[in-house]
Amino acid sequence: MQTCQILVLYYSKHGLTKQIAESIVKGIESEGAEALLRTVPDVSTHIFESVAPVPSSGAPYITLDELAKCDGLALGSPTHFGNMAGAMKHFLDSSSSLWLKGSLIDKPACVFTSSSSLHGGQETTLISMMMPLIHHGMLLVGVPYSIAAVHKTTSGGTPYGASAIALTDKTKLSKEEQEIAIAQGKRLAKIAKQLTQATPNLGN
Repeated sequence: MQTCQILVLYYSKHGLTKQIAESIVKGIESEGAEALLRTVPDVSTHIFESVAPVPSSGAPYITLDELAKCDGLALGSPTHFGNMAGAMKHFLDSSSSLWLKGSLIDKPACVFTSSSSLHGGQETTLISMMMPLIHHGMLLVGVPYSIAAVHKTTSGGTPYGASAIALTDKTKLSKEEQEIAIAQGKRLAKIAKQLTQATPNLGN
């Protein structure tokens, strides 16, 4: 049987978005799918600077080939002025070759984010990440209100996608934030598995 591989691609500066990504991985793996955790390199305002080819710690850098071959995508970035971080936008801007080939059409995707305050632009950031995925023809997966934590959360977590707020501890999720992230990973994996079983060559 074909393995269903879900790409969890994130950018994290202080660690909170990474925590969400790792919780989404737990949800994906609990459904028997394979999670591929990847990040993107920083971008610099100094155009002659270059980043190291391998990050000093954490997840490896993503490649366009890995994005093309995934069966599903979880995309995450912290909120930067109500938008995704420049590093993530820079990577997505480089994916036009996949758009031309239709490599991501009909594959499921979800988005997640974090911010430093309660009203820090989380929902607009989530929507900003959805837009290029729509252009790629991907199928967006949100967090339904059947997930009890969506009703109870007093911190992060939205129907648009998992989220977290760094009010006191920048690297620790609340109970509800973690539950929502895991649930989002589980739902993404379930849908990706159904689609890959229905169309076995979807990830190729």
